Amino acid sequence: MRLLVQRCLQAEVIIDNKQVAAIKQGLLIFVGVKAGDGPSEAEYLAAKAAKLRIFEDEQGKMNRSVQEVGGAVLVVSQFTLYGNCKKGNRPSFIEAMEPAGANELYCHLVDCLRALGLTVATGKFGADMQVSLINDGPVTLWLDTASR
Repeated sequence: MRLLVQRCLQAEVIIDNKQVAAIKQGLLIFVGVKAGDGPSEAEYLAAKAAKLRIFEDEQGKMNRSVQEVGGAVLVVSQFTLYGNCKKGNRPSFIEAMEPAGANELYCHLVDCLRALGLTVATGKFGADMQVSLINDGPVTLWLDTASR
């Protein structure tokens, strides 16, 4: 499982010209699920994302988590995080989990974040979404269970 985490001042998801989710300060998290992933990957990454110390303290150092600053989280599914571009010019998505299983793990990740006390908004799994944010910093990090 992979997360692309962006610290933001605000973020939103639009589907069919309607805002379906929005947050102010916090994290925009894109989620990719790999074939073979299970609940433990979602639990590990939820805890990791919730505890990331990437918000500034009084001295201007990245030393606070999203929880500590009272921020929210916007979680968006993105199977293209497992796009493989090694051969040719058209990405292969063979590593991505099939939609039903991926949606289940995506929902489990969201539930884990909420269980950690975070306010969580979501996009719609599998939908054609327009996602926007004001990236703060910018701070963008890659979390991947393959590296644990």
